[in-house]
Amino acid sequence: MDVADLGLPVDVPSTALFTDQYELTMLQAALKAGTAERRSVFEVFTRRLPEGRRYGVVAGTGRVLDAVENFRFDAGVLGFLSERNIVDETTLDWLGSYRFSGDVWGYPEGEVYFPGSPIMRVEGSFAECVLLETVILSILNHDSAIAAAASRMSSAAGHRPLIEMGARRTHELAAVAASRAAYLGGFASTSDLAAGFRYNIPTVGTSAHAFTLLHDHERDAFQAQVNSLGRNTTLLVDTYDVAEAVRMAVEVAGPELGAVRIDSGDLLLVAHRVRQQLDELGATATKIIVTSDLDEYAIASLAAAPVDAYGVGTQLVTGSGHPTCSMVYKLVARAESADPKAPLVPVAKKSSGGKTSIGGRKWAARRLDADGVAEAEVVGTGSVPAELADRQLLVELVKGGDVVAREPLDTVRDRHTAARANLPLSATQLSRGEPVIPTEYVHGRSGS
Repeated sequence: MDVADLGLPVDVPSTALFTDQYELTMLQAALKAGTAERRSVFEVFTRRLPEGRRYGVVAGTGRVLDAVENFRFDAGVLGFLSERNIVDETTLDWLGSYRFSGDVWGYPEGEVYFPGSPIMRVEGSFAECVLLETVILSILNHDSAIAAAASRMSSAAGHRPLIEMGARRTHELAAVAASRAAYLGGFASTSDLAAGFRYNIPTVGTSAHAFTLLHDHERDAFQAQVNSLGRNTTLLVDTYDVAEAVRMAVEVAGPELGAVRIDSGDLLLVAHRVRQQLDELGATATKIIVTSDLDEYAIASLAAAPVDAYGVGTQLVTGSGHPTCSMVYKLVARAESADPKAPLVPVAKKSSGGKTSIGGRKWAARRLDADGVAEAEVVGTGSVPAELADRQLLVELVKGGDVVAREPLDTVRDRHTAARANLPLSATQLSRGEPVIPTEYVHGRSGS
């Protein structure tokens, strides 16, 4: 059964208050000014990638679609807004019937992005679009940061599987979102059961040091685990003496022992010693799993080690040093009046300090070289050049308020693998560098 993005539990009944107060005060002022119904275009983009990153990963789109559908102001929410005098009665009445009725376009989830990429475009009245800014950014910034870290880690791991195990290092609901983003980015499984339930991600787990410490002898703990979970289980061997634990593990489970886990010490050295010992004991098929504060650099450093799988927690769920993507949600075009036929005019903030924006509704395409490898991210307004017509990136996600592009998480995961493979080889280098392809701008009319 595929339960990805079907609105199952581990969600909130309404996302309406996942916003900043000024969204509602802007709404109130726009309603009074008669500008609230002007047709508007907002875009999500980032001006730069996190330092040293070569590409970004679009993640969280499926959760955004859920959030937009659940953006409802029920009686309890309206009561809170009224009691706090956050908005007036006219605005409360308007919010009571709020349903997003506009259109959303975006990069398909799992795709890669670069500075200036119009990752998501939200179109409708100013009133209905402005309310969605914070919830959209909070989801995309978090999930894309985790997915980017996961992508780098999975690239460093090669064909060795990665286990997401960071639930205890972040907020309980953020942990579920992080598991989803990690799976999208290439992780094979999660220790978090809520993520397994919500998104059908494979779950794994056996025992911690506490289980060994519970028993009078390490052998007793191993025997109890094998009796319960079978010989194919994974035994944790670094509670006391690793070499002695490995010897006992094979003695208890036999050469059919599934795996041993190492969670401390010099992982490179210990892994080599454990592999040699396992082989000498006849457990040649027993795998070695390593954990202990791994990041992409530690994983890459273990490439030559006899390691079969990695478990990653803290560094993954915190974006491996970059917990946000600095995405913004900006008004780029709006109509001159509330007339539905009024043409759009481009608008943009003008400021110093690198916070300028480019006005106009954008399209985006990825230009490929003769070998089919990406060579530029082309972003423009107006008509799309004929040679890029079949390379456009934005797809329709919501049409007239209805979600039209839900996808199974495995489809998104496969898309990311393909998108990353189409980048230049230097994209997967862990050394610091500029975005792996440049962003080129083509200016034209914003369109209507």
